[in-house]
Amino acid sequence: MLARDDLTPLKRTPLQALHFSLGGKMVPFAGYEMPVQYTPGVLREHLHTRAAAGLFDVSHMGQIAVGAKSGRIEDAALALERLVPQDVAGIAPGRQRYAQFTNDDGGILDDLMVANFGEYLFLVVNAACKDADEAHLRERLSDVCSIEPLGDRALLALQGPKAEAALAKLCAEVSAMRFMDSGPRKIAGLDCFVSRSGYTGEDGFEISVPAEHAEQLAKLLLVNSDVMPIGLGARDSLRLEAGLCLYGHDIDTTTTPVEAALEWSIQKSRRSGGTRAGGFPGAKKILAQFANGATRRRVGLRPQGRAPVREGAVLFADAASSEPIGTVTSGGFGPSLNAPVAMGYVPASHAATGTLVFAEVRGQRLPLRVAATPFVPNTYKR
Repeated sequence: MLARDDLTPLKRTPLQALHFSLGGKMVPFAGYEMPVQYTPGVLREHLHTRAAAGLFDVSHMGQIAVGAKSGRIEDAALALERLVPQDVAGIAPGRQRYAQFTNDDGGILDDLMVANFGEYLFLVVNAACKDADEAHLRERLSDVCSIEPLGDRALLALQGPKAEAALAKLCAEVSAMRFMDSGPRKIAGLDCFVSRSGYTGEDGFEISVPAEHAEQLAKLLLVNSDVMPIGLGARDSLRLEAGLCLYGHDIDTTTTPVEAALEWSIQKSRRSGGTRAGGFPGAKKILAQFANGATRRRVGLRPQGRAPVREGAVLFADAASSEPIGTVTSGGFGPSLNAPVAMGYVPASHAATGTLVFAEVRGQRLPLRVAATPFVPNTYKR
């Protein structure tokens, strides 16, 4: 199978054969051939993850180890703080934190997870950005850090209320983990990296495993009747219900963390008046938005009818005005809610919960109300 936009062959994850054996419908995604769904279909896969446990192949994501040439993890953390607005030095061993690479205008180059593994930092970055992220790290940090892409590892996500019970059968230690704990663990005798996190709003885990053992581990998990394989379609509807950003859609180089409603991810130490305030790309603009507010904001949107409002739909302040005020960045049907949900950007003046806006869909103006996110309450194990 070839990518749609060129003649470059699509890459395959270590679970390719397993996807076919499970009836996976394969599609191009971020340069990879990935399963969009399996035989049960997106709706059943989505609801099963919310009720039991879903297993996702996310091996297309980038995994990178960043170590300090001095051997001191503190030096690697402070170096990475040159590139992200988060407090990396404050990540305790065995913990991880959500972060963003920013550009000089405050825009987001990528969002990522950063874990402190004691001897080095472990980064998980988006598939479409991983080559650029590695180059960015090398260009900016090679003076003090080693940058090692971990291309010999696969990545699985086990998500849902029964994820802990399923994984604990292979690794009893995971039951003691809390949300955002992260580090090396033995699973069924395999050397894995495990974090208690995910992209669904549900409790769950992400598991980095040597590529040659990925299929073995996936099969061990799928033996459990509570665990169902889940494709990209349900992954997207689950993260949308959870109000989570998708890079290249809800956040990109034109959106700042403040505009994207991600202020919570920037700790006080990096804000104005903090012990290590600023010092990251775009700090002047981002810190000014903390002080003065941004002119626009990412919000949740609840269409008032049954019709989904999709990405790209233009938003208006009322049913008749000709001047757009914003755009829908993600939208679709929320199976858990049995109703459509969306996210998008609106002016700060229209960002209050309950505000009515209108989307233009096939020549009609459809009403939506600004809504709090997540649309479905998260169930992280704190």
